[in-house]
Amino acid sequence: MSDTPAPRGPFDGIRVLDLTRVVMGPLATQILADQGADVVLVEARGGDTNRVMGPGPHAQLSGIALNLLRNKRSIDIDLKTESGMDVVRRLVETCDVVVATMRPQVLVRLGLDYDSLRGIKPDLVYCQAQGFPLDSPRAGEPAYDDIIQAASGVSDMVERVTGEPSLLPTIFADKVCGLVMAQAISAALFHRERTGEGQHVEVAMQEATAAFVLAEHGSGAIAEPPVADSGKEASGYPRVLSPERRPHPTKDGLVHLFPYLPKHYAALFGEAGMPGAADDPRYEDQRATLQNSDSLYRDVRTIAPSRTTQEWLDYCRDVGIPATKVASLQDLVDDLPVVEHHAAGRYRVIPAMARFSATPGGLRRHAPLIGEHTDDVVAELTLEDSRAV
Repeated sequence: MSDTPAPRGPFDGIRVLDLTRVVMGPLATQILADQGADVVLVEARGGDTNRVMGPGPHAQLSGIALNLLRNKRSIDIDLKTESGMDVVRRLVETCDVVVATMRPQVLVRLGLDYDSLRGIKPDLVYCQAQGFPLDSPRAGEPAYDDIIQAASGVSDMVERVTGEPSLLPTIFADKVCGLVMAQAISAALFHRERTGEGQHVEVAMQEATAAFVLAEHGSGAIAEPPVADSGKEASGYPRVLSPERRPHPTKDGLVHLFPYLPKHYAALFGEAGMPGAADDPRYEDQRATLQNSDSLYRDVRTIAPSRTTQEWLDYCRDVGIPATKVASLQDLVDDLPVVEHHAAGRYRVIPAMARFSATPGGLRRHAPLIGEHTDDVVAELTLEDSRAV
């Protein structure tokens, strides 16, 4: 790292005890760490699964872990021993937030549940995430992203588009819930700032992901009784479920043209010389464009090959139609800045998800090796104990 002052972030001074694994919880705590929190990650001797999820430049640091674990400190603690639990309990005394994604029965068995820890720190914000709601019969079941996608409507949504029940090719539920966790923790800290009161925050993956999916796909099924357009199901947002909703081949590549408003369609089809473009009833108003999404998207696809990608981008920019070239995953990676890790060498930094003008966060600390900060953190606890005497 350079000698320039480290970015502080809006959560500077907040300490988080991270008892999470894989991606969902670590993403939530990465967001808090990027925003300035001191995140202390408790790892078992072998380290977390995300350290070996795919290739990476170091045996302990996959490409995923290099960003997911950044700005955190790792301590190597055996939670099955009394000495290990003593360290954790002393840590809790110094923490503002505990984040846990173990199954509820495991947390209770280890004495790491909310009721146990608030006895140590009454104003603690404790965020617990698991597959299904704690008050449901499925509370103790194991759950990963694949299970939650299937249980929250994602497979059904994909089947309506492709004809085959499938999953999205991204760990959609894990990342949605990681975002929800970070936001909920922020809200609970805001409440504590105003009142001094800590609380238990629960994020049930199935519940949170279903709410995310139903924001638009609840559609006419939300009404009681349900309402639907002729020939359509009440649930599901038809425009988004159209199999024609996809990028378009141009003369030299791919572009995604998205004429959202009626005037966009008139301008696009008029420029392409389509008959009746000025008064096509399919886009006489916003409701009509939504009801005729399939045929409109097909027509956009027929005109796209008449120009190059750049010609379409230039035209759409001039007339205000949303459009973009299609970026590959490698394109996104190639745009990232490169930094130097003390053990893994050079790697690319994924940007933080939000920017703050008054309290900018950023990369303060590279992803740690397993237990890299154990001695430092334990020494801090000893110092805190001596100050308390």
